[in-house]
Amino acid sequence: MHPIYVVNNFGQFNHLILRMLRDLDIDAKMIKNDVPVAEVAESCRGIILGGGPDINRAGNAPAYVDTGLPVLGICLGLHIISTARGGSIRPGASGGFGGIEVTITDHDTILAGYPDTISVWASHGDEVAEVPEGFRVLATSPICGVEAMAHESESIFGIQWHPEVSHSVDGSRVYENFNALTLDRA
Repeated sequence: MHPIYVVNNFGQFNHLILRMLRDLDIDAKMIKNDVPVAEVAESCRGIILGGGPDINRAGNAPAYVDTGLPVLGICLGLHIISTARGGSIRPGASGGFGGIEVTITDHDTILAGYPDTISVWASHGDEVAEVPEGFRVLATSPICGVEAMAHESESIFGIQWHPEVSHSVDGSRVYENFNALTLDRA
């Protein structure tokens, strides 16, 4: 079975994503974001685009979105998905670091099993300004209009908050749901 790749976009929590996957007994490996796209497409069953400080340092990560594999973007990973598919980002009006309440408006596959409101940990400066065509918003918060989004027909998901941080209640559920989506590609 191929592992899930966690793409390191130089974010402070990328190693926590890998640690959470390993704690869940999910086979995962961290890769740099400059690994050739064809190599990534052939050697994993799903891609998690981790966070980072600057979308200009995303390397090949935008091209990973179009591999046909399930993709989950966290924080900057959400922004990479958005811009790669024609959406846009902007500086958030309330960027920062701390706990927030998120309202889930669509319990799509990636957010299956969560209640309508959850407490999560946010650490971001930018946010999705324009959702790309073919995507729908799954969750919002008082400080961010796009806390989560999903593609209508492809297994591509983006989340603004950090489920891998212990302050996010039941954060492991996001990764368990994503893993389930990848198992038929093992």
